[in-house]
Amino acid sequence: MPRVLTVLLLAFWIPIAPAHADDYGYPIEDPFVATVVGTPPELQAEFKEKVPFKRGNIVIFEDREIPDVFWYQNKFHYVYALQKEPAPLIFIIGGTGASDASGSVIMLARAFYEAGFHVATLASPTHMNFIVTASRTTVPGHVVYDAEDLYRAMERIRDNIQEKADITEYFVTGYSLGGMNTAFVTWLDEQRQVFNFSKALMINPPVRLYSSISLLDRMLENIPGGLDNFDQFFNELVEALTKIYKESDKVDLSENALYDAYEILQPDDEELAALIGVAFRLAASNLVFTADVMNDYGYIKPRNIHLTRHSSLDEYSLVTVRTSFTDFYHDFFYPFYKAEDPTLTREGLIRNMSLEMIEDYLRGAEKIQVMTNQDDIILEPGQVDFFRDVFGERARIFPRGGHLGNMEYRENVDHMVNVFRQ
Repeated sequence: MPRVLTVLLLAFWIPIAPAHADDYGYPIEDPFVATVVGTPPELQAEFKEKVPFKRGNIVIFEDREIPDVFWYQNKFHYVYALQKEPAPLIFIIGGTGASDASGSVIMLARAFYEAGFHVATLASPTHMNFIVTASRTTVPGHVVYDAEDLYRAMERIRDNIQEKADITEYFVTGYSLGGMNTAFVTWLDEQRQVFNFSKALMINPPVRLYSSISLLDRMLENIPGGLDNFDQFFNELVEALTKIYKESDKVDLSENALYDAYEILQPDDEELAALIGVAFRLAASNLVFTADVMNDYGYIKPRNIHLTRHSSLDEYSLVTVRTSFTDFYHDFFYPFYKAEDPTLTREGLIRNMSLEMIEDYLRGAEKIQVMTNQDDIILEPGQVDFFRDVFGERARIFPRGGHLGNMEYRENVDHMVNVFRQ
C-alpha cells in the first residue's frame, strides 16, 4: 500500500507528545493518519553509508511476445547491492503495485545493506513490469503462482550476481502483499530447496488477501457524496496535484503523489480512508489493465484490438479506475483460474489466497517471523490474533502504526535488521 510523508499533514494531524501506556515511541495514534503520513522525519532510521545500487535486467521468458503498448517492458528489472566481503543475500519483495525501486523497497535495501547484507529487490508480482516479463499466467494475485514466479526470478537473479559476490546463505522479506508473498516463497523453497532460506520476515502482511482488498475497496465508499462522486473526488486530487507541480521544481508522477496533492484539503478520517482507497485503486487499475491486455481477455479492452505505443489509453483508464478489485476477482480472476481447474470454487480460491492455506507449515517454520500493527487497517477485526496464535513469540505486534506507517520508525527498522542478525 503506497504511503507518503507530508509536512503539512504532520502539522495538522500528529498529536503533540501523546502519553502512551506502553513504551513504544511511534507517536501517531490514528491508524488512517499513520498509514498516509508515515513516520516523522526526526524519528526515522538514519542511514550513513552510501549504497552502491545497480540495476539488473533479465529476459525470463525467451519466447514471450510482448504487446506493442508495453514496448518499454521488454526485460525484468531488479536492483541489487553487494558487499565486498562474504555475506548473506536478502531478497526484498515490494507491496501491491510497487516497483523494484520504489521508496519503501529501497529503504529496506538501505537498512539491510548498511547492516552488512547483500540485497536484491523485486517488484511486486502486481507491478506492470513483473506481469509482462516474469508472470507465467500474467494474471497476478494467485499467491501460489506468484510464489512460483518470484522463485523463478530469484533463481535468475542469483545466477546473474553469484559470480560477483560471496553469498553465504539466503534470506527473504517483503512488506504488505510482499509479506504474504514471502511466506509462500519460503513454503515453496521447502519443496524445491534451491535457496534453503535460513530466515524470512513478513512485514504487515494480510491474512486473507480477498478480505484485505475488500476492505480497501470499501474505503472508496467514504468519498464525500459516495461512489457516484468518484470522478469529482478524483478530479479534485488531480487538480491539487497539478497546482503543486506548477509550484514545484520536482515532478513525481507516481500514485504516491496524490497524497502530496491532497494535503491542501485537510481531510478528516473518512476522507483519509477514501484517499487510501483511491491509491489502492490506482495500483489495482494498472494490474487489471495489464492482465487484460496480456491475455486479450476483453475485460477492459475489447478483444482483438491491437494497442500500439502510440495508442491513446485515456478511455481505458477511465474504466479501470472505476473497476473495483473485487469486481475484477469475480469477473476476470476467478473465471480465468477456474478455466485451468474446473473443480475450483470461489470460496476455495479465496482460501488459496490466504495464509490459512499454509497455516500448519507456518506454525512449525521457526525460520519465519512476522511483524505487524495492532491497528493495521488491512486486517479485519480479530485477524491480528492469527499472528499471535500461529507465530507465538515469532510475532512482533506493535500497538499502533496503521498499515506500514511505522515501517521507517527507528525501532521498527532495528527490529527488522535484528531478525536477520540473530
